Amino acid sequence: MFSDVYYQEKSGVICYRSGLTVYEEAFESGTMYSCGWNAAGYPLNVLSGCPSRMSRKDFRRPCAFGIELDGESLDYGWSFKGCSVTDTSEGKLARVGLEHAERNISLCIATALDGTGIMSRHLEITNLSQQEVRLSRLAVMRGGIEIMNGLNRIAGRERSGLYSLGYMDNDETGFEGDFNWHELHPDTTAFGGRLIRGRHRFPMFMLKNNIKGTVMTAQLAWSAGYSFAFDLETHPDKDYSKLSFEAGIEGNTPLYRIASGETFVSPQLEIGVLQGDDDEAVNRMNMHLRKSVLCLEQASGGACLVGSGMGAEHDMSVETTKSFMDQMAYIGCEVFIVDAGWNCPPDMQWDWYRHNGDWDADKQRYPGGIGEIRDYCHQKGMKFGMWMEPERVGEYSRVYREHPEWLTVKPDGERGCLLDLTVPEAAKWMESEIENMIVRNGLDLFRLDYNVMSDELFAISKGKQGRECSSVRHTKALYAIFERLKKKFPDVIFENCASGGGRCDAGMMRFFNHTWVSDNQVPPMSRRITCGMTMVLPPERVDRLVAGMGCHTAASLDFHMRNAMLGHISMNVLSPRDACYNPGQLDFIRHSIEIYKSFIRPFLPQALIYHHTQDGTGFSMGRASVLELASCGRDRAAVTVLSAPDTAEKTVTVIPRGLAASGQYRVTFDNSGDFMRMTAAELMRGITVRIPASLSSELLLIERI
Repeated sequence: MFSDVYYQEKSGVICYRSGLTVYEEAFESGTMYSCGWNAAGYPLNVLSGCPSRMSRKDFRRPCAFGIELDGESLDYGWSFKGCSVTDTSEGKLARVGLEHAERNISLCIATALDGTGIMSRHLEITNLSQQEVRLSRLAVMRGGIEIMNGLNRIAGRERSGLYSLGYMDNDETGFEGDFNWHELHPDTTAFGGRLIRGRHRFPMFMLKNNIKGTVMTAQLAWSAGYSFAFDLETHPDKDYSKLSFEAGIEGNTPLYRIASGETFVSPQLEIGVLQGDDDEAVNRMNMHLRKSVLCLEQASGGACLVGSGMGAEHDMSVETTKSFMDQMAYIGCEVFIVDAGWNCPPDMQWDWYRHNGDWDADKQRYPGGIGEIRDYCHQKGMKFGMWMEPERVGEYSRVYREHPEWLTVKPDGERGCLLDLTVPEAAKWMESEIENMIVRNGLDLFRLDYNVMSDELFAISKGKQGRECSSVRHTKALYAIFERLKKKFPDVIFENCASGGGRCDAGMMRFFNHTWVSDNQVPPMSRRITCGMTMVLPPERVDRLVAGMGCHTAASLDFHMRNAMLGHISMNVLSPRDACYNPGQLDFIRHSIEIYKSFIRPFLPQALIYHHTQDGTGFSMGRASVLELASCGRDRAAVTVLSAPDTAEKTVTVIPRGLAASGQYRVTFDNSGDFMRMTAAELMRGITVRIPASLSSELLLIERI
C-alpha cells in the first residue's frame, strides 16, 4: 500500500502516487493543469532530462478544475501558495493552496492517497472578500488525460475504437445498474443524472484505452446533480489523439452562495488509472471504498446479516406481522423490518406516503404499541428494524399543515412535499424525529427511504442567503444529519433506500451499512441490476431481495436465491398468512441461507468480484450470466451461473478467475450436491455447467483442499 506526494518546487509539479497509479499536475502562468497519468508506477520525469508530461498548451482548457463565480470562469489568474503533505491513517493527504487576488478567493486542492491506486480529490473554496459570491459552476476535476502519438496507426486504428466508455445507460427507476460499454467517438461525449436526467443512474464511469490496456475508473461521491464529459480530438490524416475530461456537479444557478469568510467544500471524486480489465478496476475501487470512504459505520456490526421484512403489500396487523416473523426466523433470517405503512390506520397502509411526517405508530393497528412486535421479533432471535422516509411530508400530516414554510416550492411555483433542509428549523426537526424513532422503538436497524422527484431537489430557495438552487445546501445538510446520527448510534444498522437505487452513491453510503439498489426484483432485469450495481459498490453493501416486489412472477426459485447470494440477502414473505408452509420451498431457502452464512459470508466483506458476463447486453442476448466472488486469500470462491431468457445454451463453461493457480480444489455443484476434485490446471480449462432451461441456475462452491 504505497502512497507518496512528490512536490518538485523548481518546476511547480506535484506528483501523486498511490500503488502503481501516478498522476501529475503543474502550476504555470496562473493556472494549475494536468500533466498526465501513468499506470505502471513511473513518475512522469523518470527520465529527468526529458519528462513525458503534457504541457499547458496541449489543451485549450488545461485547468485541472473548473470554478465559475458570478458567471466568471476562474481558470487563470491564480498565484501559488504552497503544498503541504501530511500522514494519515490511510496514507497521505496533500493540500495545494492557490489564491485569486482579483476575486479575493483562496482555493485548496485536497488529494488523499491510500495506496489502493484510487485517489480522493475535493476542492475547498474560501471567500476572502467582504461580499458573498455566487458559485455558478463547479468541476471538481478537469483537464487532459493523455495524448497518444504513433500508437493509433500501429494498432490499425486512426479514429475508431481507440477508447471505450462504460457507464449506466438507463437513468429510470427499475433499470439501475444497466452498465454497458460504448465506443468513444471524436468530439464531446457527455452524460449526467438527477438534473436533466433521472436520479437512478449511478454517478460513475470507466474509460478504457483499447490500445494501451488501461482503465480510468471514477465515482463522484455526491447525491445531487452531476455530469461527466469527455473530449476526444483525433484526425484521420494525423497519427495522434488527445483526450480530456470533466467531472462536476450540476444544478440550477446559482449553485451556492458563499458568504464572506465561508469555505465551500466540494463533493469528493474517487479516481484512478490502472493497467488491467474491468474487474481489476472494480476490485481496486472496492478496496479504496472499503478502506477510505465507506468506513464511518465500521463500529457497527451486522452489515452482512440476512434481512427480511414485510410492508404495505400485506395487512400489517400484529397477527400477520408475527406470522411472517415466524416464517422468516424458520428459514434463518437475522433481521426483520417493518416497512412503509406502520404509521397508517388499518386498511390504509397503501396511503403511507400521505401520512409521512407523523412518525407515531398507529394505535388502531398496534394497540400494544411497537414494543409488542419488537419483543416478539427479539424472542425469535432476530434484530428489529423499521422504515422511515423523513424528508418527504404527506398532506395528511401535522407538519404539512402547520409548517408550509418548511417545504420546497417547485420551479413552477407548485408546493412540494420535500422537507427543505436548507431551512435550519426543518433540518433540526427531521433529525430529532429520526433520533426519537430509533430510541422510542428500540431499533436495531433503521431503514431510510427517499421517494422525491428531482424538480423538488433542484428548487430555487429564497432563504437568508438569497436565491440559489437548494440541491447543494440540502444535500450537505442531509450528510451532516446522518453523520451525527451514525456517530450517536454506532450499533444501529443503517440501511439506505431511495425508491430503489435513486441515491446510493458513495457520498450517501458513507453513513450506511448497506443499501437497496433497486425496487425491480423481477427476472431477468433483476440479474442485470445485481451485476451492474456490483460494478460500483462492494457486494456486501448491495441488497438483493428474494420474494416480494414481483420477484415470484418469473424464473425458478433457485434463480431468485442465487441472484441474491453474492450480495446482501434480503427475504420477503414466501406464502400468505393463512396458507400452510411448502416444506420443499422453505427447506431449499434454508439450505441456501446456510451456505451464505457458512461459506460466503466469512469472506464477503473483503471479497474480490468477477463479472464473467461483461455487460448487460450479453445476458439480454441469450448468454448466461456468470458472477464470481473469491476470497482475498484466493483459496475459495462462489460462482453463480444464471441462464438467460429464451436461451439456446445447454452448457456453460466456467473458468474461475479469483483462485490461486496451484493446489487442488473441491468443486461442489449445489443443484445435485455432487462434488469433484480438480487441480488448479484443470480449473483453468474450465468447469462445465449444465442448465437445461431458461431462467434457471447453478451454484458452484470451490475451496482449496
